[in-house]
Amino acid sequence: MSEEKREDLYVALGARRYRVERPFGDLPGGCGIVSNAAVDLRGHIFVLLRRDSQRDPATPAVIELAPDGSRVAAWGEEIADAHMILVAEDAGEERIYVVDRDAHEVMIFTLSGERVGGLGERHRPGRPFSHPTDVAVMPDGRIVVSDGYGNARVHVFLPTGELVESFGEIGTAPGSFITPHAVCAIAEDRIVVADRENHRLQRFALDGRLLDVWQGFFRPQDIWSDGAGHVYVTDSVPSLALLTEAGRRLGRCRPVLNGAHGITGDRRSGVLYLSEGNPSRLTRLTPVA
Repeated sequence: MSEEKREDLYVALGARRYRVERPFGDLPGGCGIVSNAAVDLRGHIFVLLRRDSQRDPATPAVIELAPDGSRVAAWGEEIADAHMILVAEDAGEERIYVVDRDAHEVMIFTLSGERVGGLGERHRPGRPFSHPTDVAVMPDGRIVVSDGYGNARVHVFLPTGELVESFGEIGTAPGSFITPHAVCAIAEDRIVVADRENHRLQRFALDGRLLDVWQGFFRPQDIWSDGAGHVYVTDSVPSLALLTEAGRRLGRCRPVLNGAHGITGDRRSGVLYLSEGNPSRLTRLTPVA
């Protein structure tokens, strides 16, 4: 479709209206498919590209974009299976956490791409991860990892990296999982887990106590909290849902074609970013009056 004939699209989510822009950002071709994204305090977007390390050449897995979508940097060739990405503060400094799913590791980088740490033993399944899916950092620095494709568990680590809690098992009963595909920190000591193949979200305390179950989703993929009491959930309907931290639904819309594997946002501007794998692209939702 030519630029002159492009249709303006808008969606409503709760009390807000958004302009839909897709594709967004200068992303390189031939480096894998868009899997997830994260935003730092400057509003820079770190887009995660997933490739098949057994077949594809080693290309940058992390593409840094400026708020206007221009490309700033590219790095992360050592990441084997880029699944999810998070930007979070660590001792007052922002760090990037990358879930290298099939390498069974959570890798930790500076904003410039320097490797500074990690969780799990690389290429050693079961120590403790078996194909982890996502990572969240609590306000007190504790790190939570959803260990989704093999273990169907959730692990809690101290900021120093010491494992202090693990809970969950494969199943359909409340508190169990088929695939804990994403985890999100809400409040001081609460997390929400996307239990994808059970078509639900589950809210837990960090000691593993199940607090409640949120229904009404089809294969929920990812969760993001804006830190102001709102939780955003993308699923395979495809839809984007807005809920309170207690699970009350505030709105729902359809901003993507075939479902978004990831959801993140800029807490200052309210802009949302959806990571689509088919077709591979980043979609931007900008609040409008």
